[in-house]
Amino acid sequence: MKKAVIWVLHIGYWVLYMLLVVFFLRLMAFSSHPSALWRIFLSPVGIFVFLPGLFGFYLFYTVLFTRLLQRKRLVRLFVVGLFVAVAGGTGTFGLLYLLWMPAFFAHNDMGSAVGAMVFLSLLTLVHGIIGLVLRGFITSYDDIQLKKDLNRRNYEMELALIKSQINPHFLFNTINNIDVLIGMDAVKASGYLNKLSDIMRFMLYETKTEKIPLTKEMTYIGKYIDLQKIRTVNPYYVNYRVDGAIDERMIEPMLFIPFIENAFKHATNKKTENAITILFVMEEERIVFYCENTYTEAQGGVSDESGGGLGNGLIRKRLELLYPGRHVLEITTENETYKAKLILTTHAD
Repeated sequence: MKKAVIWVLHIGYWVLYMLLVVFFLRLMAFSSHPSALWRIFLSPVGIFVFLPGLFGFYLFYTVLFTRLLQRKRLVRLFVVGLFVAVAGGTGTFGLLYLLWMPAFFAHNDMGSAVGAMVFLSLLTLVHGIIGLVLRGFITSYDDIQLKKDLNRRNYEMELALIKSQINPHFLFNTINNIDVLIGMDAVKASGYLNKLSDIMRFMLYETKTEKIPLTKEMTYIGKYIDLQKIRTVNPYYVNYRVDGAIDERMIEPMLFIPFIENAFKHATNKKTENAITILFVMEEERIVFYCENTYTEAQGGVSDESGGGLGNGLIRKRLELLYPGRHVLEITTENETYKAKLILTTHAD
């Protein structure tokens, strides 16, 4: 919420409260002349009316809300709230005593003083509760706006992700390779064609949902790697391994494939052994993903920031939105080797 709107809410609240006080003063026949009523606010009556309210409202609004209510420490909030109310009431009473009470005690007994302290404490508490409600309203509004903004940004990133999913070079190369393979081994070519069909179906339909089972994501990755391996006769070009059981936990789709696509795009000579290494370690509450590929300095780029790729910057933003505080992404380049390590905490906090 904009600061100007917050200022208007605060000023509006105190103006309404002041009008309410004026109404009760006139009702109690303190004075019917407006100038006399406003002079009352500068007297001890003004302190009696406003000081406990200001004290309670802004202490609850600032300190108690952030340190207790937001952290759901409700019992402590109740106890501290009562203490603040009593402190506000007795403190205001003490100030009034210094300014006004000698004359007050000349006409009233101790019971009236105790009644005044109780009333001031209740006044502090009521304003404090209103302060909590107002701060809660502002915070809830800000949270709603933040979620809308995050959803919008996430939607924009997912659009960019979907645009990057179907790499035309990958499709053309795969189709050409399958076409060549048809004359050599029709059965194997049919199998690869089915894998390509499954990949297209996954990208077009499965990625539309917010989360998918981990098994589907891993199946897609396995088929994608198989299709990429058609392009080389070197069986050791790619080192792909999965340690641990692939279970049915739910994850956001297409989290790992940008790194894998990047590795195949920038890897060096396909005759090199272990030019690409892809490793998944499945833990009970985490997924640890490693992806590295060799490259030459002449290639320069190891992160596909333009063209068909997603780019490290957009990948990082997507992870921050989907796994805030629950992911670690490390990207390094050393000795002509590009390394990406992603750790996802897959359980909810």
